[in-house]
Amino acid sequence: MTEKRPPVPARIDPFADFDLFQDWGRPLGISRLMRDALRGVGAPARWLPPVDIAETDEGYVITVELPGTKKEDVSVECHENVLTIKGEKRSERKEEDEHRHYVERSYGSFSRAFSLPGDATADRVKASFRDGVLSVEIPKSERRKPKVVDIKS
Repeated sequence: MTEKRPPVPARIDPFADFDLFQDWGRPLGISRLMRDALRGVGAPARWLPPVDIAETDEGYVITVELPGTKKEDVSVECHENVLTIKGEKRSERKEEDEHRHYVERSYGSFSRAFSLPGDATADRVKASFRDGVLSVEIPKSERRKPKVVDIKS
């Protein structure tokens, strides 16, 4: 029977990325530093799903990418002109059976909140979830839409 050893912690040199000439075969250190900082490398990062917000003549559309998330694990709430999208992306893997060497995918709970514009109708919000993408439609109120006035001669 072999003895299990505890994992060896990764050695991180926080100043290595500032040496721009250390390795000509890869991108400059500063750009790599920025990319890694945005990705949350080196520290457990809070997972925030990417969001697109668009405006149409009829209303607003918020699209959220939630790959690997189930519809049952997501909720959309509207309270006092704030739209909140909450959920959890769960890992399907069994931690005790694996020895991870490199992990980029993020898991965990998330919450995104958006203040609605004055012309949004919060009581008529609709949401749909398909293929890991959540779409939230917020219609504009009728009275706030610009009225087109015919000009007569």
